Amino acid sequence: MKNTTLIIITLALNISFSQNDNLRNRYRNDILSENPINPIPEEMTFDEYQDMNRRLNVGLLLAAIPIPGMIHHYAGEKKIAKKIRWIAAGSILAIIGGAISMKEDGWRESPYTIYIENPGTGDEKRYQKIPIGETGGEIDYKYVDLGKKYSGASFLIPLGIGVLIGDYLYDYIHGIRTIESKRDKVRFKYGKKLDFSFTPTYDLKNKTAGISFTYNF
Repeated sequence: MKNTTLIIITLALNISFSQNDNLRNRYRNDILSENPINPIPEEMTFDEYQDMNRRLNVGLLLAAIPIPGMIHHYAGEKKIAKKIRWIAAGSILAIIGGAISMKEDGWRESPYTIYIENPGTGDEKRYQKIPIGETGGEIDYKYVDLGKKYSGASFLIPLGIGVLIGDYLYDYIHGIRTIESKRDKVRFKYGKKLDFSFTPTYDLKNKTAGISFTYNF
């Protein structure tokens, strides 16, 4: 019994210390950590440095915010971002204007017999009695809601919705391409000026890895 108790205590202590070591190692890398400073070409501007370090995952995170133009704003295209937002605002105003202009204009007409429910009240409903068959000499009907007619600039509602969706898609697709294009241009421009390169090497037979350094004279 004593041996079993000692074994359990020893295992518990080992697990506790191993977890503490893992936590210590994890937070040693996070607390007060600093990003390394890498050499930058003298002719590189701050805008180019920002373009080179833009990340698609950050842009996609910003796209989750329901404000159009966020990806272009992150890509440094603030003028385009403003245009996207103005277009979105116009689309929303079109939707609101179309909804406000809608007015009831009586009941729709139908070539079929109309069944009226709660006539003359505020809860009046009308249905079309559409014949669908016959059972035992009696006609079977399908009751379809007739609905009311509306007048006004109803076309503004689907137009505004379509423009708003297109506005978001443009910010998403073109914004991602802008980030990639800007980053590639800066890396290509200054990458051509480098006179050396590093190539990782692997030897699966000997299970070793290394780096091959190349310098162009």
